[in-house]
Amino acid sequence: MANTSELACTYAALILHDDGIEITAEKIAKLVKAANVDVESYWPSLFAKLCQKKNIDDLIMNVGASGDAAATVSTNVPAATKAVPAAEETKKKKEEVKEESEDDMVFGLFD
Repeated sequence: MANTSELACTYAALILHDDGIEITAEKIAKLVKAANVDVESYWPSLFAKLCQKKNIDDLIMNVGASGDAAATVSTNVPAATKAVPAAEETKKKKEEVKEESEDDMVFGLFD
């Protein structure tokens, strides 16, 4: 389980990202201090370095993904967004087929 220092730095980084502010160790430390949370001095710089190397939006969108799955999903975002409408269309087609087949069964015997 994450400790208080990690959580405080995570929330600070998310706040900065949400406001469109560059994520730096100084800004993370300032937010954490304003929240009256004591953190070890190395946490803000670690989180700032992580945020500079990674796309925060990808990290947020892939919270449940692990290891290689996160890398695969983040590189195939356009394909994943196309898959959702395709799945909805398939579901609609299946519903339409069910409706047609029920009608055919009722009236097909004596027509």
